[in-house]
Amino acid sequence: MKRAFIFDMDGVIVDSEPLHTATKMETFHHFGIPFEERRLEQYAGRTSKELFSDALADCPTALTWKDLADYKHRLYIDRLTYADDIVPIPGVVQLIARLHAKGNLLAVASSTGRNIIEMVLRRFGVRPYFTAVISGAELPRSKPDPAIYRKAADSLGIVPAHCTVIEDAAAGIAAAKAAGMTCIAYHNPNSGNQDLSHADWIAESFDMIEP
Repeated sequence: MKRAFIFDMDGVIVDSEPLHTATKMETFHHFGIPFEERRLEQYAGRTSKELFSDALADCPTALTWKDLADYKHRLYIDRLTYADDIVPIPGVVQLIARLHAKGNLLAVASSTGRNIIEMVLRRFGVRPYFTAVISGAELPRSKPDPAIYRKAADSLGIVPAHCTVIEDAAAGIAAAKAAGMTCIAYHNPNSGNQDLSHADWIAESFDMIEP
């Protein structure tokens, strides 16, 4: 029986939340939009559209969410391309290789844009392991809506009950469970104060997860 493992990316494959935080706050500062950094926790795993739309709703301006998202995207790509400290989370590359070697199908389902997902996977040398890459930026709704995980399962040809999701954020866990999948929560301290209690299991390290 074929089984599938579906990975979130930010906070699971790459410890990018500090970089996301820095570029988001730099974007708010650049455009003069007041926003408290502590509020970013509630947007972990969600799209830039949701974050910037909510921020602009509290600040009347002619700017659009896309103005802010495009600026943040350019900052993020530049830092991601040239920063030497962008590395995979310890143990995740080995876990991906183990799961693939056991015959599991693998996918990435991330709220991040497709070009960034592809860049990270290629940079870490794991792109060949993944059969499908799903970007929430290309869907009408992303996490906590389950559509992104249902689409990943469809792309792999695997029923949701035979899929296990690895997530680090409350929104992603909610999406995985609503899609009818098992969910392992990876406890990443850099992902903020996330409620992981609705996951089926919480892992403190990827060495704890075996095929």
